[in-house]
Amino acid sequence: MRILHTSDWHIGRTFHGVDLLADQARALSAIAELVAAESVDVVVVPGDVYDRSIPGADAIAVCNRGFEAIRAAGATIIATSGNHDSPARLGAGASFAAAGGLHLCTRVADADRPVLLADADGEVAFYGIPYLEPEITRAELGVPQARSHAEILDAAMARINADRAARPGVRSVVLAHAFVVGGEATGSERSISVGGVETVPMSAFDGIDYVALGHLHSPQTLSESVRYSGSPLPYSFGESSHRKAVWIVDLDATGLAAVERRDLPLVRGLSRLTSTLEELLAGAEFAAAEAHYVSATLTDSTRPVDPMRKLRDRFPHAVHVEWVRPEGNPELRYRERVHGRRDAEVAASFLTDVRGTPSEGEMAWVERALAAAVSEPDRPRNPDAVPDAAELTA
Repeated sequence: MRILHTSDWHIGRTFHGVDLLADQARALSAIAELVAAESVDVVVVPGDVYDRSIPGADAIAVCNRGFEAIRAAGATIIATSGNHDSPARLGAGASFAAAGGLHLCTRVADADRPVLLADADGEVAFYGIPYLEPEITRAELGVPQARSHAEILDAAMARINADRAARPGVRSVVLAHAFVVGGEATGSERSISVGGVETVPMSAFDGIDYVALGHLHSPQTLSESVRYSGSPLPYSFGESSHRKAVWIVDLDATGLAAVERRDLPLVRGLSRLTSTLEELLAGAEFAAAEAHYVSATLTDSTRPVDPMRKLRDRFPHAVHVEWVRPEGNPELRYRERVHGRRDAEVAASFLTDVRGTPSEGEMAWVERALAAAVSEPDRPRNPDAVPDAAELTA
């Protein structure tokens, strides 16, 4: 049996406010083309199908067209809900969808009820574990004392292993949406920490022929049989160096036979540019970024006026711009300027900056005020006390 492992589609996500639905549609089309070219039997999607618990109508349309294209290419689809999805909404109509080859595993109670698919070597049991929020799922899994993700996942896997024991000789695949120890986040994932404990050990999946993980957005191999596919598109500039991919997994009669990576086509590149606005608009060295999503850091000596509009004349997909003083952090420079100076000198500089150079008479008043502040003893004051005559005339 040949399996394609993809995850974290996040349909409906925006990138610095820019709609990504067209890019996401192209990525799903590329996955469908791979299904056909590689003669894939099953596509597994372990969570975060959508980016929001209540996806918009356009996002639902893009996702449905993606499912249809993959199904038309010849693959059965098995998907679970992630921490971004609403299990109830994603799983609506699951029984009806399964009849058409789309199996939506969103109920915790069904984690040990596999989707059974057969090939020439017999059956393969696909166990879909939806995202397990400890506070919500611990009672349903019969572990009311559980607080961490590891404890909750252990409870779910105990049920799955009990079902596996009743199916001798049946190969197994688990879909799970979790942060497994050894994985590396990219920065675009939403935290799933509970009480500071969000990771789960890889040993929880011992004995499974292949574990298709979701949640982390870069392709990662934790062991030969435990992997993250990552998202089909980059969702932060921290992922600009990542090549997005899927895993092609082959099972033979004894279990896992081979896993191969297939890179996905680059829909649109990401570029971080740093220079003055004039140089960015004219420099030939920035030509390669003209079709990319661009994050620009401007180093002009003064803040440019309306820089985003000007940048988009050359970089129509610019999504972020910031201005950084060439001299560095102004807070640090202020500390350097006042270090070792008398209070009167600091006050004189402040007055000069806000209203002009103070006169000798004004500085005399400043000197007397500073001297009075230094000489006045610190003493507690009752806010309800009536001030005495000296305080009223001070």
